[in-house]
Amino acid sequence: MSALDDLLTCLRFASVSTDSKHRGDVRACAEWLMGKLTGMGLTAQLHETPGHPIIVAKNKHIAGRRTVLLYGHYDVQPVEPVNEWRSPPFEPTIRDGRIYCRGATDNKGQLIAHVSGLAETLAEHGDLPVNLTILFEGEEEIGSPNLKPFLEAHREELACDVVAISDTGMVGEGIGTFTYGLRGIACMEVKVHGPTIDLHSGIFGGAIANPVTMAARLVATLHDDEGRVQIPCFYDDVNDLQDWERTSWAALGDGDAETLSLTGSPALFGEPGYTERERRWARPTAEVNGIGGGYQGEGSKTVIAREAFFKLSFRLVPSQDPERILDLAEAYLKAKAPAAVRLEIKRGHTGMAYLTDPHSELGQAAQRALLSTFGGDVALIREGGSIPIVQAFKDVLNADTLLLGLALPDCQAHAPNENFPIANLEAGIRLNKALLRELAA
Repeated sequence: MSALDDLLTCLRFASVSTDSKHRGDVRACAEWLMGKLTGMGLTAQLHETPGHPIIVAKNKHIAGRRTVLLYGHYDVQPVEPVNEWRSPPFEPTIRDGRIYCRGATDNKGQLIAHVSGLAETLAEHGDLPVNLTILFEGEEEIGSPNLKPFLEAHREELACDVVAISDTGMVGEGIGTFTYGLRGIACMEVKVHGPTIDLHSGIFGGAIANPVTMAARLVATLHDDEGRVQIPCFYDDVNDLQDWERTSWAALGDGDAETLSLTGSPALFGEPGYTERERRWARPTAEVNGIGGGYQGEGSKTVIAREAFFKLSFRLVPSQDPERILDLAEAYLKAKAPAAVRLEIKRGHTGMAYLTDPHSELGQAAQRALLSTFGGDVALIREGGSIPIVQAFKDVLNADTLLLGLALPDCQAHAPNENFPIANLEAGIRLNKALLRELAA
C-alpha cells in the first residue's frame, strides 16, 4: 500500500481515547499499527496498560550507533460538534489536496509520515542508519496518564540519545519549523455550591447568594482589564525571553494579521508589553474552558440554581511548577468566594513546560534535516500547546526531544474539519529519512 492509502486506513479507526465506547476502536488502531511495523521487518510488542495499549518497536540495535526514540500517538480527540463537519469525521475525504478527517493532523498524518519514511528506508537499504526505538501510545489526548510509569518501568529498554516527535506545527506552508519549547499545563474544575435545592428566584432572590452569579464573579477576577492574571505570585517564576528569540520571532512576519485571519476575532487582546507570538509561545495564561449552571432550556425558568461550575486551564512556561500554580489558584479562589457559597475544587491533569537549546549539536542536526527537506530558512519557535510527555522523556530517560512539526496553522486540529495536506505527508517522509541520516552522522 502507498503512504496515502496507509494514512486513509489509519484515519478510519475512531480511536477516541477519552470515550469508553471507542475503546475497541483504539485497540483496533493499535493492532493495525503493530501489523504495519512488523510487516516492515521491525520487532514490535503491544504493551497493556490500565488504559490503552502502548506499542514499542525496534530495529536491530548495533553498538556504536546513536539511538533515536521516535514517539507518536494514535488516539484522537472527540469529533463534536458533529454538525459542523463538511464530511463524516471518520471517513477521510480529500478536497483540494488536503485530507479531512479527525486525527488527520493530530497525530496520524504526522505519525504515518514517519512510519512510511522508515518503510521506504528499510525496503531500500534493509536497515536504518541509527538504532531506532518506536514508542506509540493511545492516551496523549487525555494527558498520557500511563506513559511516565511505563517509561520508568521500561527505562533500560527505552534508553536513547534523543527523542524525535512530529506533533507540532509549522509557521507556514513549506517552512521547516523546529519547536524548541512548549508550554506546560495545569487544569482544575470548580463547583460553586449554594442552597441544597433550586430556589424560586422571586421568593428567595435577594436573600440567598446565586451560585451562577458567584461563579461569574470569580471568573471575572482572574484577569485585569488588559488580560494580566491577577492570582498573587502567578508570575514569580516566569523568565524573560532572550533577545535572540524576540528578534527571530519578529522576523517571521506579521503574526497579528495571521492570528486574526485564522481565528476570525475582531481584534487581539492580551498581556501588554508582548507581541502576539510572545504571548502565545512564552507567556503563561489562565483560561476559562467552560462555565455553566442554572436553567438552559427554551424560555424562562425563574430559579436560583443550587450550583454552578467553571473549568480552568493554565498554560505555563519553563520554571513554573503546575502543582504550585494550582495551589495558588485554589487559595485565590477560596479567598475571593463569599461565605454564602461553598467551593468544591477538583484538580485535573498537569504537565511541565519544556525548553531545549535549538543550537546544540542535536538541534543543529534537526535544522539540517529541515533545511534539506523544505529549503529556505528554518523557523525556530516555541509553541503554546502542551505535550506533557516531552518533559517526562527528559526526567526519566535524560533525553532531549526534537519537535519537528508538519501541521499547518489552518489544520484545525481538535476542531471540526481537521485536515492535513498530502504534500506534508510526502514532506514528512523525506524529513524522516533526512533526520535519521543527520542524526547518524
